[in-house]
Amino acid sequence: MMQKPPAIIDSHCHLDFPQFSDDLDALVDRARQVGVQRMLTICTRPGSVDRTIEIAEAHEEIYFAAGVHPHYAAEEADCSVDELLSLATHPKMAGIGESGLDFHYTSKTARAQLDLFRVHIEAARQSQLPLIVHSRAADEAMMKTLREEFDKGPFKCVMHCYSSGAQLARLAVDLGCYLSMSGIVTFKNAGSLREVFSEVPANRVLVETDAPYLAPEPSRGKRNEPALVRHVVQAGARIAGMDYAAFAAQSTGNFLRLFTRVHGIPSP
Repeated sequence: MMQKPPAIIDSHCHLDFPQFSDDLDALVDRARQVGVQRMLTICTRPGSVDRTIEIAEAHEEIYFAAGVHPHYAAEEADCSVDELLSLATHPKMAGIGESGLDFHYTSKTARAQLDLFRVHIEAARQSQLPLIVHSRAADEAMMKTLREEFDKGPFKCVMHCYSSGAQLARLAVDLGCYLSMSGIVTFKNAGSLREVFSEVPANRVLVETDAPYLAPEPSRGKRNEPALVRHVVQAGARIAGMDYAAFAAQSTGNFLRLFTRVHGIPSP
């Protein structure tokens, strides 16, 4: 009899995106077959929240988070704490975001991004749901903002698709945040990122795909999907010096401790 694969969780994907419009049910089946028991699909702007909720309600394995991606901060500047809290009443909404700072493509909207990021932080405080943070090319501003906001009051937080430097990683861990590992850690040129994660305590690491983007090796360049998170788990196990099953159990347990609305999987 074939052994059941260890339970793993894709902590961040975008299943409402058009890349998945034709095969979502098959995608869920493929994920289940390799041990992916839960997926957190992320809504990145208000206009897609209805579709996101529809997907979560149709699949036991799928929960959702909702917020405004920093790329859309200027267009969605009227998003309010109350709007996010209203969405958070849905029993399958497990997190706030993603929100944050991205100065790689959209530095001209830095002020709008900062303002809206603080809105999401306050919604995370009030709802007690984890904040899903996007940070790219904004380490200094992110560190300053996190310090200021944690001084105001605690909130739960994960730095999603972490690809920033060691200094921000250390601060995030010191503040009690989690760091999420994506397929980037499997890329040949990502040695510095693997070094960053080698210093992060294993009990603070999640795994994700960010599907449909950032497919890990050996599928780099193709459409990403939740089943491929197993390759991130394999890479994480190597970085942490653990075997696959142990790292799968660790990262799954980490996710369930952070995203407390997600249920149905016995804690490892």
